Amino acid sequence: MASEVTATQAGFHKATNNSDCSHCAKDRSWFYWWTGSSCDMLRTLEKRILSYLKTPFRGSFVDIGDCVGEADKLWTISLNTNSQNVPLVLLHGLGAGVALWVLNLDALARDRPVYAIDVLGFGRSSRPRFSADPLVVEKQLVKSIEEWRRELNLPEMILLGHSMGGFIAASYALSYPDRLRHLILADPWGMPEKPKDFESNVRIRFWLKPIFAVSKMLNPLWAIRLAGPYGSSLVDRFRQDIVQKFSSVISDGKDISGYIHQCNSQNPTGEGAFHAMMQDFAWAKHPMLNRFGELKSTVPVTVLYGSKSWLLHTNPPDTLKQLGEKSNIRVRIIDGSGHHIYADDAESFNQMVNEACQTVDGDACSPSSVAEQKP
Repeated sequence: MASEVTATQAGFHKATNNSDCSHCAKDRSWFYWWTGSSCDMLRTLEKRILSYLKTPFRGSFVDIGDCVGEADKLWTISLNTNSQNVPLVLLHGLGAGVALWVLNLDALARDRPVYAIDVLGFGRSSRPRFSADPLVVEKQLVKSIEEWRRELNLPEMILLGHSMGGFIAASYALSYPDRLRHLILADPWGMPEKPKDFESNVRIRFWLKPIFAVSKMLNPLWAIRLAGPYGSSLVDRFRQDIVQKFSSVISDGKDISGYIHQCNSQNPTGEGAFHAMMQDFAWAKHPMLNRFGELKSTVPVTVLYGSKSWLLHTNPPDTLKQLGEKSNIRVRIIDGSGHHIYADDAESFNQMVNEACQTVDGDACSPSSVAEQKP
């Protein structure tokens, strides 16, 4: 099992109390009492999950200054930083955190440095109040990644984002293409426009319509906080599918449900940022495909989808064909996987990501038996 080492090397800044999230001391209101939110418990559950890693890792808050708030910090874990290969940087999806990469970190850090970040507004990172303007929010999140890169003095990197993290990664690639050697989008959210005839073509049960209407007004994971002290049990009961994805490694599934609860029971400023950017949850107000053709052809792109993912139906690979002539895009399908492709079939996911990374290092990709599509 790997041990955590608090990083004090160049580029990392130790927090005043590294046992806490960077935002915890700022708010001890009734909200935290009701939701059962605890920065100490979040840290404990993260360490418990990451203890299953075989590769040693470092963890620290990276100070990115007044990016959105007054003194923002991004919680970061790093592995194999002595490797000279191009580093891989991981951005999680909505409601997640660095610990949910536990099935991937050992394999991905085998040949290169790997950094996993709690996206600003999520996990143990700072939770500033974002703008309500979707384009401004997008720029704020992109700026946080760029300030993080500058603070760690990484000249170039491979950027991988899952779901919402894929949207942020794609936006970063448009703004800072010269900093990327490869862009990897894992079941990315927010790519196509919402179909104009969606409501008329999809039948929604009458009793679900008021729930959807309320959800449009509230942050996506509001129910976890509304449940208060029962939030962890709510995750354990209704998202057992996610918990089971980690059963091959994590002996106590309640560690996963507890971690997800603690990530999302605190001040939901990151969710607020997502809510500002989303249109009816499944789509973005400013879809990425409308802009992605502007991406420099010098940035290779690998897009990974799960064959059973709901996003594959809202964002079919055929929509990327229109970009094929202008961009260096490769689309691959992981058969049998759903939206959480990094956990559904971690072995295939890790293999595909490593193959994409090896092209940057000049290594030939090994043949894969997993289904593949090229636009």
